[in-house]
This record gives sequence, structure tokens and C-alpha cells, in this order.
Amino acid sequence: MRSLCRGIDVYQFDVAVGSKPELYRDLLAAVDALTAGEPDPVANMANAAAVIWQYLPDLNWAGFYRNVADELVLGPFQGKAACIRIPFGKGVCGTAATSRTTQLVDDVHAFPGHIACDAASRSELVVPIVADGVLLGVLDLDSPVPARFDAEDAAGCEALVALLGARLAG
Repeated sequence: MRSLCRGIDVYQFDVAVGSKPELYRDLLAAVDALTAGEPDPVANMANAAAVIWQYLPDLNWAGFYRNVADELVLGPFQGKAACIRIPFGKGVCGTAATSRTTQLVDDVHAFPGHIACDAASRSELVVPIVADGVLLGVLDLDSPVPARFDAEDAAGCEALVALLGARLAG
């Protein structure tokens, strides 16, 4: 929902605290409202990261890594300072980038080659962002809770990324 405040658009969202499908439906609507008609990919990633951070529980990091010359480079995020560059194939994000498949990791310490930007992270969900066959980057969510993410989280984040893909491709 959009409202006007002193001539500036202000966004207010009624995000359900019920079931995960309701939560992700509302998150998708919020990200859609924030990014519709905005051509700047960094602005769209920034607002998406902020909404995800605000409404998904038990996160200690939410953000994006962008594909820059076949390397993942830190994009907009919420949380502690993070690794700036991640080579393809390294860690959970690099694995998602190389495989172009969602990585759902219950225990990051058991993941071969895990890159620990925040020692408090215990589980991770990384979804590649692909538009027109081109890898644009990844959405990365970390949690201090082991096994925080499940198939419903993966599906919800894949829907968010599907929406964002075309808007980030610009």
C-alpha cells in the first residue's frame, strides 16, 4: 500500500504473520509494489533486502551478491558487514551461482568450503537470480538458527527472485 507524506511516497505493508505461504504472498506483493516501474537495479535490490529483513524472522543477514565479470560482488544488504567478493564455486553463494540452483543449507559448518562472514550464522538459503538465461546474482539469507529455512522458504524466495529478475536486468 502506498500513501503520500509531505509529497513523498511512503510505503506501508500489511504483511501476514500467519502461515508461510501468506507471509511470502505478502512479501511478494510488497516487493512488487516497491520495484514496479523502477529501472535502477541497485535501488530495487536495496528495497527488496530491507523488506525481507523487516518481515522474515530469525535472520542475521539478508541481501544480494551481483554477478560482475563472473565473480559475486556484494550488493545491497541488511545485517553485519559482509565478504565483498566471492568466486564462483566457493561457499554457498558461489555454489548457487555456478549450479544456478537454490542452495538450502541446514548447517553451514557442514557445508564444504563455507565462507564465514558472520560466525553466528548457522543456516543459509541462497537463490540464484537468472533473467533471459543470464545469471545476474544471488539472493542470500543467513540465520543464527540451525535448519531455519525449509522448502516453503525456498519456494517463497524463488518467487521473489523470479519477480526481481526482470526488474534487475533492466
